[in-house]
Amino acid sequence: MLKTLSKCIREYKTASILSPIFVTVEVVLECLIPFIIAQLINVIDQNVPTAIDMGQVWMYGGILIAMALASLATGALAGAFCSRASAGFAKNVRKDMFYNIQTFSFENIDKYSTPSLVTRMTTDVWNVQMAYMMIVRIAVRCPVMIIFAAVMAFVLGGNLAWIFLAVIPVLVIALMLIMMRALPMFKRLFPKYDDMNESVQENINSIRVVKSYVREDYEKQKFGKTSGALCKEFTKAERLLAWNTPIMQFCFYGVICAVLYIGAYVIMDSAGVVTTGEVSQLIVYGMQILSSLMMFSMVFAMIVMSMESARRICEILNEKSTLANPENPVYEVADGSIDFENVAFKYASNAEKNVLEGIDLHIKSGETIGIIGGTGSSKTSLVNLISRLYDVTEGCVKVGGHDVKEYDLETLRNQVAVVLQKNVLFSGTIKDNLRWGNKEATDEQMIAACKLAQADDFIRSFPEGYDTYIEQGGTNVSGGQKQRLCIARALLKNPKVLILDDSTSAVDTHTDALIRKGFREFIPTTTKIIIAQRISSVEDADRIIVLDGGRINGIGTHEELLKSNKIYAEVYESQVKGKSDDADGEETQGGDGNEKE
Repeated sequence: MLKTLSKCIREYKTASILSPIFVTVEVVLECLIPFIIAQLINVIDQNVPTAIDMGQVWMYGGILIAMALASLATGALAGAFCSRASAGFAKNVRKDMFYNIQTFSFENIDKYSTPSLVTRMTTDVWNVQMAYMMIVRIAVRCPVMIIFAAVMAFVLGGNLAWIFLAVIPVLVIALMLIMMRALPMFKRLFPKYDDMNESVQENINSIRVVKSYVREDYEKQKFGKTSGALCKEFTKAERLLAWNTPIMQFCFYGVICAVLYIGAYVIMDSAGVVTTGEVSQLIVYGMQILSSLMMFSMVFAMIVMSMESARRICEILNEKSTLANPENPVYEVADGSIDFENVAFKYASNAEKNVLEGIDLHIKSGETIGIIGGTGSSKTSLVNLISRLYDVTEGCVKVGGHDVKEYDLETLRNQVAVVLQKNVLFSGTIKDNLRWGNKEATDEQMIAACKLAQADDFIRSFPEGYDTYIEQGGTNVSGGQKQRLCIARALLKNPKVLILDDSTSAVDTHTDALIRKGFREFIPTTTKIIIAQRISSVEDADRIIVLDGGRINGIGTHEELLKSNKIYAEVYESQVKGKSDDADGEETQGGDGNEKE
């Protein structure tokens, strides 16, 4: 874990080293100041009631001022370098996590929930940042202060200094007991953070549905329950860590009382062997030792809290994508031909049943293929294998004559454009979103793609046209408009294979027909795979595949399947009957109206 996180320090190594150095200088100065003060007290004490040597007083005073200013300067520098080191370290941790997440396959992403990833990049990184800040500065300051102060205390106070050391085992045992009980609590705590973030994300993303069904009170109760569980666990953990302070204060004041009590007797019985200045100096060193121990307990509490956060962060940093390029990848996709050779697939290795089974399919380059099937028939799972969003469990998938595992991933996905079932637009202008397909696309290329996707007309209806700003998630455009923009974005890649995963479901049948007509006329050499629920969206395809339960139930043209495939015929009849019923209803309603007139 430490090895993984230490890689994130990188360009902030200098700041991370300079901060402890300045802290050490600051501590040395702070330890020398009580010694100078003791010398000053002794000078005054030895010359009372006779005349005080003001020359010595001014000398020691000047030394004290110089040392105080030097301590202030080194402390400020230590703080500045510490802040730079901790903030930079946190920046690199977030950056490395985000970059690694970008390499994840769908299988890796399925392993972690979105709220969990958000929690790890926010709350967990903040905890680790605070712990690192304390380690770089306070965790260095405390032991150095204890060592220097203890040495000075023994040199000047002799056996009295043993009082300070006697309390250390008590504190160490107490802190170890607290840590042993606190760690399991924090391990249970952070998954509850994930649950709370999941509740918030789900509610905000679905706020329109919540309001439509007047479920605000239910969502409040749901969030309150999740938040309450988190509060309960956190309170329990913090209550345990809170014992640090009273234990430290008890030891602190107990030791001070012991030093004052014993020191008073030593001064009275020593006949000048132990001076008042030495005892006062000893008390100051004792306070420094115990204060350092108290600060160390705070560092300890923060480290305990951050250990589980560090583990969760390292889990993401060490996660390797289940998909990787081969040693000598293929960098060119010859054409849009696709071959499924006895393919079987399941999402998890320990799953009992395959999602796809016995898929043997051969698609020629430039063909238009329709895919029909009921909900859960694995239509999306089938097309996800083409662009290697997942790897097959058995068999192989070939594109352009090569197994998809032989390709460079970027090359393959640039030539296999997928318009996913869930359309996503990002905050930015329409042009910004379109250039996801081709970052070098000209205005003319974008307009051509939008015309082909039947998006140009509605874009021009906006006051800002192609410079119209799209809100996060595309909330300021309709579902059909969003789908057409996503299709245009995919077309800008100029792919050899274009996959539309139910991507025209929110588009009216006339616009859907125009889009398909444009595909036939302007991209005839591109292999087009269209997943749809409407028969009308695929009936003019070269071939239609009927999926049922993860298996191919039938392949053929629209006319062939109507005659030979029961599932396809039933779907067609239900949709045609539904249309005729709607038409009859409209005619009856219109007739009644005419008669009343």
